[in-house]
Amino acid sequence: MTPLGSCHDRFHGVRDEFARLLDTDEVGASVAVDLDGETVVDLWGGHRDEGRTTPWTRDTIVSVFSSSKPVTALAILVLVDRGLLDLDAPVAAYWPEFAAAGKEGVLVRHLMGHTSGLSGWEQPVTMEDLYDHESAVARLAAQTPWWTPGSAAGYHALTQGHLLGELVRRVDGRTLGRFIADELATPLKADVQLGVRREDDDRVAPVVLPPAIELDTSGIDPAGIPFRTMTGPLPRAELANTEGWRRAEVGAANVHTNARGLVDLMRVITLGGAAGGERLLSEATVDRVFEVQADGVDLVNGVHVRWGTGFGLTPNDAFPSVPTGRVCWWGGWGGSVIVMDQSRALTVSYTPNRMAAGSGVLTFERTKRYLDAVYSAL
Repeated sequence: MTPLGSCHDRFHGVRDEFARLLDTDEVGASVAVDLDGETVVDLWGGHRDEGRTTPWTRDTIVSVFSSSKPVTALAILVLVDRGLLDLDAPVAAYWPEFAAAGKEGVLVRHLMGHTSGLSGWEQPVTMEDLYDHESAVARLAAQTPWWTPGSAAGYHALTQGHLLGELVRRVDGRTLGRFIADELATPLKADVQLGVRREDDDRVAPVVLPPAIELDTSGIDPAGIPFRTMTGPLPRAELANTEGWRRAEVGAANVHTNARGLVDLMRVITLGGAAGGERLLSEATVDRVFEVQADGVDLVNGVHVRWGTGFGLTPNDAFPSVPTGRVCWWGGWGGSVIVMDQSRALTVSYTPNRMAAGSGVLTFERTKRYLDAVYSAL
């Protein structure tokens, strides 16, 4: 199947790889690449639905799961740049209730770097409980950390968006979704939403679920941090196709966008704080992204991860497909990804609706093939 959109000749390998995958593994998807402020790849193709009855069009959007986290991190960085948040200040300076249960020393950068000790909610909790922001953040404020804050990283799979979203609300007054719309997406003309507007429901591509995998939990310690995180709550991909998920603001996981939208927004990091004629961040604030918050085996993912301030950094065992350098990134369940490579002035994104099997952040073959094609062109 021939992808639609535009692609500079230099990146023909990306277009060719996309065409091959549209004929085999994809249902619908989009791929975008920005090089030094110029969009050199903007491709989409396939179908929005598993039955392949509705084409994926230029303005199709999809839930990108944890590729949402860089968007939420960018919102925090904007507030830091404006002097409304200090990365080195205690969270409780802005959110007094958060000081409960031994968290008075947790810093804003601990939330950004997944080192706060709050990688999940205490049971009982369901995914639907996360739709009630006030209740969900009150529970986190009262909760005792699962390890000494700042001592190690443990992937805050779902909690990070609520924790950072509450900081936005405390210092700005707006919800995270409203702040993203007003202060990020609108000035950068990026098609990115946290909480889908009803009028945009017909643009959303439903998620195509991966094959079910039977997990052997017999050797997993139910009191261990990985189990408590991944069951607090247990993620259910099928919720992405419900109205409740689309209306909620789960800042760690339910941004809806496409590859062009993510690139239009996140290239501001690659380009030193300014893109599309708008400056969102100073270069000094962008530099803070690359300050290492943790460098070791992640307590949740079980692989070596280098965490910067809000983003993964390379080199990184969870992300072998990108060369080392001044690079920050993150990816989502099922295969979506956003890479900001300052060393090469390169921003890359991929957003599919057919989720790849697996639970690793970037153990997805399709994602690797697109990234390999992009870097081969350089």
